This record gives sequence, structure tokens and C-alpha cells, in this order.
Amino acid sequence: MKPNWRKKILGGLSLTTALFIFQACYGTPQDMGLDILIEGQVKSGKTEQPIKGIKVSVEDKVQYQYTDESGKFSFYTESASSYKIKFEDIDSNVNGIFVEKDTVLKNIIKTIYLNIELEEK
Repeated sequence: MKPNWRKKILGGLSLTTALFIFQACYGTPQDMGLDILIEGQVKSGKTEQPIKGIKVSVEDKVQYQYTDESGKFSFYTESASSYKIKFEDIDSNVNGIFVEKDTVLKNIIKTIYLNIELEEK
């Protein structure tokens, strides 16, 4: 049997053409918009010690993260003109009880670092 190189070339061109048409119709994946980095550290306003387990969330989004052992957090979020960031103590008595805090951020270009102090109840 002879190898039929014409069939192989024609098959490869057909596949390439189909992929090109698919891309032309549906486009390529766009940036998901996760291009603003919000990071920072949460400390006690009284002792200035880092607080672990504080829920840091972006209002109107299902996006949140908890602070680590050193009170730090970081996450990417979609670009917007302003953000309302909420800080909640949800672990109750583990690290003490802290008052919730909200902050509004505006005109962020790429990244922002927040130093947040929470007051104890």
C-alpha cells in the first residue's frame, strides 16, 4: 500500500479551515476582566496585631477571601469605577469580636494596598 499524502494534506487543510471559520464566527476568548489587584493587611485598632479569619469581600460580587495568619489578603477583581470593600469578623470569639467595616475605593488603575484597622466590640 502506498501512503496517500494527498489525503493527509487535504485533511489537514480541512481541519485548519474549520478552525479558522470557528474562530471567525465566535472569536477568541477575551480578557475575563480580572485586572485590579486589591491587597492589604487587617490589624486590631487597639493592639495593632494582625487579625486572622476576617472575611474581605467586594460588595455586589460573589468574591471574598479570608485573612491569613499575618492578617494579609489579596485577590483580583473586575475593573470598575468604584468598589465597596467589606471587612467582617465571622469567626466570633476566636480572635476577639471586631466591628464590621466598609470602605469605598475609586479610580484604581492596577493595584491598591489597604492597611485596615478594626475596632473591638
